Amino acid sequence: MIVALVLLAACGQSYEETKRISREQRREAWRKDSAALKIAVMPTLDCLPLYVAQQYELFDTVNGGVRLKFYNAQMDCDTAIQRGRVEGAMTDLVRAMRIDKQGLKMRYVAATNAYWQLVTNRNARIKQLKQLDDKMVAMTRFSATDLLTDCARDSVKLLAERVYKVQINDLNVRMQMLQNNEIDALWLPEPLATQARVMKHPVVLDSRDVKLQLGVLAFREKEMRRQVRAKQLQLFTKAYNQACDSINKYGVAHYRDILLDRYKLKASLVDSIPQNIRFPHAHGPRQQDVTFVEQWLEKMKDEKLKMKD
Repeated sequence: MIVALVLLAACGQSYEETKRISREQRREAWRKDSAALKIAVMPTLDCLPLYVAQQYELFDTVNGGVRLKFYNAQMDCDTAIQRGRVEGAMTDLVRAMRIDKQGLKMRYVAATNAYWQLVTNRNARIKQLKQLDDKMVAMTRFSATDLLTDCARDSVKLLAERVYKVQINDLNVRMQMLQNNEIDALWLPEPLATQARVMKHPVVLDSRDVKLQLGVLAFREKEMRRQVRAKQLQLFTKAYNQACDSINKYGVAHYRDILLDRYKLKASLVDSIPQNIRFPHAHGPRQQDVTFVEQWLEKMKDEKLKMKD
């Protein structure tokens, strides 16, 4: 009995010790995560410089490090930054400016090369924008794809109620709907746009055709005013620019391993991605893009008020 009691006491101490160590490990993990510069990213090609910088340890100069938080939907990235789970997010100017107008001030560190293509289901036989009449378009509300849908509709003078906007936020779900013939048209960024083109689905509009640059890397303004964060952002920007230079020099396909791992692409698809895509250094968005988005957001606000009346 004495031996059994001694063994039980030893086990109890071991269990308590394990719990104490576990708590310490959790606190240490939280401390490291809190100190790091966290950025919400997606499986879109505009995020490639971030993946390259991480893969080749360019972020090692950033005090506290950089942690990339992966999401499949743009709205999830925005939710993460709104709730303080991340300091920055790869998003678009429409989403970022709307968040800003709702009270969370944003700093636009980089205007990215993101673009979207309006792909139509090949079985729907839609080859011109005017054929979107009475058709469904997959997009994300109050985002670049929402704005671009209006641009496409207005360019051919279709009535708003004749083009049905369907909110499909997850990019993978959007692609699955195309493959399963569940949608007439949808907006896709690279590299999913390349995948759709390889599958022989027509592209009826490219966001670059309307002369808008809407991709943006945004950070929480209040957080970036802190001295520690400001220094991190300075070092981050330097690493980001180095990654852009590397991609521009060697081409997108040079980073095949990253494309296969991060984007879950088939090897045969990597070479189909346009190789002439350039990645600009970090700089703020153009004033003409900011003005266009502001006008569109005001228009949407007015329309929403009219609907309430």
